[in-house]
Amino acid sequence: MWNAIVICLLIFADFVLADEHDHKYEDGEEVVLWMNTVGPYHNQQETYKYFSLPFCKGPKLGISHYHETLGENILGVELAFSGLDIQFKKNVESTVYCRQPLTKKDNRLLVYAIKNHYWYQMYLDDLPMWAIVGEQNEKEFTVWTHRKIEIAYHGDRIVDVAVTTEKKTPISEGTTLEMSYEVTWTESSVEFKDRYDKYLDASFFKHKIHWFSIFNSFMMVIFLVGLVAMILMRTLRKDYQRYSKDDDLDDIERDLGDEYGWKQIHGDVFRPSAHSMFFSTLVGTGCQLSCAALIIILLAVTEKLWTERGSILSTTIFVYAATSPIGGYTGGALYSQLGGRRWIRQSLVGASMFPGVVCSTSFFINFIAISYHSCQSNPFHPA
Repeated sequence: MWNAIVICLLIFADFVLADEHDHKYEDGEEVVLWMNTVGPYHNQQETYKYFSLPFCKGPKLGISHYHETLGENILGVELAFSGLDIQFKKNVESTVYCRQPLTKKDNRLLVYAIKNHYWYQMYLDDLPMWAIVGEQNEKEFTVWTHRKIEIAYHGDRIVDVAVTTEKKTPISEGTTLEMSYEVTWTESSVEFKDRYDKYLDASFFKHKIHWFSIFNSFMMVIFLVGLVAMILMRTLRKDYQRYSKDDDLDDIERDLGDEYGWKQIHGDVFRPSAHSMFFSTLVGTGCQLSCAALIIILLAVTEKLWTERGSILSTTIFVYAATSPIGGYTGGALYSQLGGRRWIRQSLVGASMFPGVVCSTSFFINFIAISYHSCQSNPFHPA
């Protein structure tokens, strides 16, 4: 009996580990191509499901695994199986996988997407790829209907992916889109640990750095700092001149004189706050956020969190929850020093104030995203 249990556990463990998160493949093993989101190129926060446009899936209907983390869900990652049959180290010649006739509504959606420069994102073994939906030539709208996927491997792991779109097809009502793809595998000398290096190259995304805007913002900050410093120095100079005149007065005349300048607030330095509970909660929350930010930065430097979808956000949520004792202790200690007695209420306020503000803001933004059917929304019911 125990032998049977051990064998079942080993089989189950082998099944669980045999997925793309292990990043190791055998020859001929399934490699999943995920279709993520589609949206305008110039507004990357506006994203929609890929199949919200009239695109068709491949012939393969079943899939052995699917993963979605908390960070992916919050970030609006909407992975959908492409239906394309891709196997490790097996080339695929140009193959038509579906034909999509366009109705009047479908044609209108594609024309709108092309006018707004829609592009979509794909994932293969957690490596992202991007492609444009189509192009506009004078009054003609065309859609790219062929995807040429180039995959590089090193040993039993995938180290690079690239996609090229080909075959412009003019669209109109009644047109049938003939979607096709091909896959090419090539061996690479790039090691698995270095496969994300190309995404760190600024020239890879072809985004121009707006040096004028950066310089303009920098000069604006310098101007405002100088303006505040000038006003502060003028105020201090006048106070110093008055204080120097007070040195010639007798003690009685100095005591009878009115306080002015900085002397008017010297008594507020050690004066307890009128709202000690709110003040201590803010201080405790600030300490907690500072510690959480420091830990996340250290983890991001030492660990490659950015290589996994949603890892940074998931880590942020976990670290914030783990550092809650720091905020509670700091806020409670300060509240006690200020003479507070309602420590239970202070603990509840400290634990709920910052999350309450964040959740309320997110709740409002989520309603707007739901109204636009955006992938950035978190629905209240499962899809």
